[in-house]
Amino acid sequence: MASPKYSAALEQGAPPSTAARVRRKRRTAGPLFVAPFLVLFLLLFLAPLGYAAYLSLFQERLVGGTVFVGLDNYVQALGDPQLLHGVGRVALFFVIQVPVMLLLALLFALALDSGLLRLARVIRLGIFVPYAVPSVVAALMWGYLYGPDFGPFAQLSRKLDLPVPHFLSDGWMLGSLANIVTWEFVGYNMIILYAALRTIPQELYEAAAVDGAGAWRIAWSIKLPALLPALLLTLLFSVIGSFQLFNEPSLLMKIAPDVISSSYTANLYAYSLAFTGQQVNYAATVSFLLGLVIVIASYAVLLTANRRRTP
Repeated sequence: MASPKYSAALEQGAPPSTAARVRRKRRTAGPLFVAPFLVLFLLLFLAPLGYAAYLSLFQERLVGGTVFVGLDNYVQALGDPQLLHGVGRVALFFVIQVPVMLLLALLFALALDSGLLRLARVIRLGIFVPYAVPSVVAALMWGYLYGPDFGPFAQLSRKLDLPVPHFLSDGWMLGSLANIVTWEFVGYNMIILYAALRTIPQELYEAAAVDGAGAWRIAWSIKLPALLPALLLTLLFSVIGSFQLFNEPSLLMKIAPDVISSSYTANLYAYSLAFTGQQVNYAATVSFLLGLVIVIASYAVLLTANRRRTP
């Protein structure tokens, strides 16, 4: 649709130069609005990414200083057992934690949308509040709760003459981390799913009720199919977040250094290489490979979802 100024100029018989000037303003308005984002995207994302790619092609050596090595760092990283174990551990974390988290978020969203709960707003806020707690605070809080000496679970077990649960042991650590992340992000995913449920037209529910469908049938045949795009979105966010797991193991490492090493997750390994081992070039390589793993995993999720939705 033409702008009022442009239409007025044409109706008033403005000279071609005026109409062309108005047309040029219209053409430049869009790029000017987008320019701030493009500048920030270039400075804060593309430029650091390019610099990291540049660093990953070099090595710092005692003799000769910084030398160009091409893809040698990538070859070394692909055979690095610490990196491979970290990626595998995070993949196992994803397989265990994400289904539980999304299932809880889905159940909470369906329960809130049903309209059968009293104080629904209070319940919704209570479920969402853990997401508002910074991950550092959440990890410290759960680290205290997990403590084998002064933690409340340990003290209660001693009073009841029960074995003290070793939440920070090697066999329990991955589950303990999964519990923290689930506690933090169930509310976040629940809000996304609940918002998607609120966009479903009420006419569908009324038509289903007229046909004799009950609450469970409506949830299965109407709500769940409508939630598939939102579930896919939360799954993609979970893929990215799981493979970037850092804050929780980094803080619990201070409590359980014998269980969580500097290479417990791939992200923690890259951080340790850069800021503890001063291996900036190799850390950039590990970060790039981790980003590639995230891209491949996200694409696999999208491809699988699209194939299932295509008849």
